[in-house]
Amino acid sequence: MPTLIGAAMALVLVTGCGGSSGNGNTKTTQAAYSPNIDPADFTTKIDNKYFPLKPGTTFVYEGKFKGAAERDEMAVTRDTRRVMGVKCLVASDGVTEDGKLIEQTYDWYAQDKKGNVWYFGEHVTEYEHGKVTGHEGSWESGIDGAKPGIAMRADPKVGDSYRQEYSKGVAEDKARVLSLNKSVEVPYGSFDHVLVTDEWTPLEKGVVERQYYVAGVGDIIESTVKGQPERIELVDVKHG
Repeated sequence: MPTLIGAAMALVLVTGCGGSSGNGNTKTTQAAYSPNIDPADFTTKIDNKYFPLKPGTTFVYEGKFKGAAERDEMAVTRDTRRVMGVKCLVASDGVTEDGKLIEQTYDWYAQDKKGNVWYFGEHVTEYEHGKVTGHEGSWESGIDGAKPGIAMRADPKVGDSYRQEYSKGVAEDKARVLSLNKSVEVPYGSFDHVLVTDEWTPLEKGVVERQYYVAGVGDIIESTVKGQPERIELVDVKHG
């Protein structure tokens, strides 16, 4: 899945999130990666405990990047979009720095019958001084060889690794599960039994992002552990 801190990192590094019988495992070579996508296997009801996306919910994150105040609001809309014949739920993700919009992204998710959440693509618009500067990182499964990946597994295990997205040269994120039992405190609350993953892409050498997920809540922290320092934390969850 697209990370929330990726917008700011894109200003420093050119950057690019996600079943059926496919599993997104990174042990599979790029050439062989070909998840089997049957639209009948998917739903827009996304209730994976670590990645719940209920329409009307907005997740608010705050942090700092290179001295600037960063804020990210990820709103789960009631809109849908068909990608590869799969009806996907649309999430709207807006990132600001010092109150100015720098990126607006629309992400497309669906959940399979096993409970895996798949990521089918994104449309990215970048801004500078209020003007559109590009759409770097946009991709859509089924176009130009792009394929969906897994944003969150139904039952993650320590050591699991999987591909989150695949569009050659644009979006090649991968993830590995590090822990299921961390204790973490953020402005939104204190949590135990936190899922921790490392996420990286061969398109950004030397950059590793660490994500923290809480059952029943979702993503609560995104931070870089290698590369340009950055960290954002969940400060509020709004229900509309």
